[in-house]
Amino acid sequence: MKRFFLVIFLIVIIVAGGVIWFVNHTPSSPFDGNSASVVSSPDLLARGEMVARQADCVACHSLPDGKPFAGGLEMGTPLGSIFATNISPDKEHGIGNYSLADFDRAVRHGVTPDGHRLYPAMPYPSYVKMSDDDIAALYAFFMHDVQPVAEANKPSGIEWPLNMRWPLAFWNAVFVPSGTYQQKPDQDEQWNRGAYLVQAAGHCGACHTPRSLTMNEKGLDESSTAFLSGALLDGWYAPSLRQDHNTGLGRWSEDDIFAFLKNGRNHHAVVFGSMTEAYNNSLQFMSDEDLRAIGHYLKSLPGDPSRDGKPWAYVEASAAPGTPAARSVPGAQTYAARCGFCHGPDGRGQNEWISPLAGAASSLIEHTDSQINVVLNGSGRVVTAGVPDAYRMPPFRQQLSDKEVADVLTHVRSSWGNHGGPVKPEDVKALRDHTDPASSNPIVLQMR
Repeated sequence: MKRFFLVIFLIVIIVAGGVIWFVNHTPSSPFDGNSASVVSSPDLLARGEMVARQADCVACHSLPDGKPFAGGLEMGTPLGSIFATNISPDKEHGIGNYSLADFDRAVRHGVTPDGHRLYPAMPYPSYVKMSDDDIAALYAFFMHDVQPVAEANKPSGIEWPLNMRWPLAFWNAVFVPSGTYQQKPDQDEQWNRGAYLVQAAGHCGACHTPRSLTMNEKGLDESSTAFLSGALLDGWYAPSLRQDHNTGLGRWSEDDIFAFLKNGRNHHAVVFGSMTEAYNNSLQFMSDEDLRAIGHYLKSLPGDPSRDGKPWAYVEASAAPGTPAARSVPGAQTYAARCGFCHGPDGRGQNEWISPLAGAASSLIEHTDSQINVVLNGSGRVVTAGVPDAYRMPPFRQQLSDKEVADVLTHVRSSWGNHGGPVKPEDVKALRDHTDPASSNPIVLQMR
C-alpha cells in the first residue's frame, strides 16, 4: 500500500513539474542568439511603417487625444476590461528594452520577456503567420521611427482568479496555429498575397469570425466555412466577408471591394463603427496592389446559402412615404422625418456618399447591435488623405426614445425587401446603457 501511494505521489510530482515547466516555457524565436540591433535603413523603416499600417497597431495602442502607441485604450471582454499597453520604445513603460527575439515572441506568441502571457485581444493567433522579414521591419520601425512615451500601463479590470494568465499557455497550445503563412501552390501570387494580408497582419478574422465558448476563432483560414462568416463584437456586428448574397460580399465585385478599402465607401456601403478606425488609420495607406489582392482573396471564399437564405431583391414600399397608409406604420413617420432626407424615401441612399439601407447586410442579419449602436451614437467621420468627409451619421440618443429607435429600425428592417426582423426597445436600452456617445472628432492617429 505504501508503494502504491509513493507511486501516486511521484506521478503527481512529475505532472505538476511538467505543468510548471509548460506554463513557464519561453517559445523559441528564429531571432534567438541575434544580440545585434537591427540596422535601420530608409527602405526597412518604410516597410516597417507599412506593416504597422497593415496590422493597424496605432488604433488599438493609442487614444484619440493621446500620443501614438502610448496605450490606454479600454477593451471590453466577457471577463472584464483590459487596456492596451504602451508599445512605444520607452525603456521604462514601453518596449524600449526588447530585443528582436523578445519583440517576436510578444507579437507572434503573446509572451513578454518576463514570461507574462498576453490576452488574445492582442491578435497573436493571426500575427503568428507574419513573415520573419515583416517582424524584423516592424521591430526596426518601432525602435527607430517611433517616439518614446513615458506613459504607465493601466492594470486590467479582470478580478482574481480570472486574471491568472498561466492557463493561456494551454489555450495557446490548443487554439493558436504554429508557423508562418505558407504559400498555396495551387493559387496564384495575388491570391496568396491577399490571403497573407487577411490572415496575418490584417487579422480580419479577429473581428469577422465567430468565436466559440472558449473564445477562440472558429476558423483561421479558408479551410473553415466559419472563417470570416460574421461575428458580434462589443456592440458591433462585423459582417461576413464571404460570398454571402445577403449578409456578406456576394453582390460586391472585386472593384467594389477595392473601392471600399481604398476610399472607405462604395455604392453598397460606407465604413462605420470600428471599421471607420480601420480605414482611417490602416487601409487607406496600403498599396493598391495589396488592396486588390485582398479583394481577390475575399471573392474566392464561398458563401453559405443554407445560412444566408434566399437572395435579397428590392421590393417597392407598399405605401408611399407621407401617405396616411405609411403614417400608420410604426416607425415610418420617424424615418420620413429623421432618415429619409439622407438615405432616401426609397432606402437606396445617395450613391457612394450615403449608404443604402435597402439590402444592407445590417438590415438582413438577425443581430441588431450595429444598427442600434449607429442610430444611438452616430458614426465617426471618414477621413481620407487628412480631409474629413462632409457626411456622417449623427447620434440620435438624445432625440429618440428607446421605443422610437426600435420602431424606426423595425421599419427599416422590414421594408424594401429587408428581412432582418424586429428590434425590441429593451435591446435599445441595453445598448444605450453599454455605449458612450461617439466622438464628434475624427479618429485619425499619427504614427510618429
